[in-house]
Amino acid sequence: GHTIGLARCVSYRDHIYNDSNINANYSASLRAICPFSSGDDVLAPLDVATNATFDNRYYTNLLSNQGLLHSDQELFNGGSTDAQVTSYTTNSTAFFADFTSAMIKMSSIGVLTGTSGQIRTNCRR
Repeated sequence: GHTIGLARCVSYRDHIYNDSNINANYSASLRAICPFSSGDDVLAPLDVATNATFDNRYYTNLLSNQGLLHSDQELFNGGSTDAQVTSYTTNSTAFFADFTSAMIKMSSIGVLTGTSGQIRTNCRR
């Protein structure tokens, strides 16, 4: 789902200042808009190439170490998901099919209600 949308500086600051698995030029451009200790609400696109289009370009960004969030770049960082990321860069049909399947599976997750549920005023916590 990170092929579209924006993230706040507070969400990607640690990645651009502390991680080594990020493209140096990309990191520098993000540091220019997201200072080390301020600017928490500054937004950057999750997909640097086509942030307003639902497509597979997000995965190409990962191959170039241009994942905005640490968790995004971990998908392509020498681990077990590298092959899947690479596959999605050249096979948008597979990406769209897998995304559809995943969304259908997620829709079957039961929503907790009443005293079994939880209302969050801050979804990050």
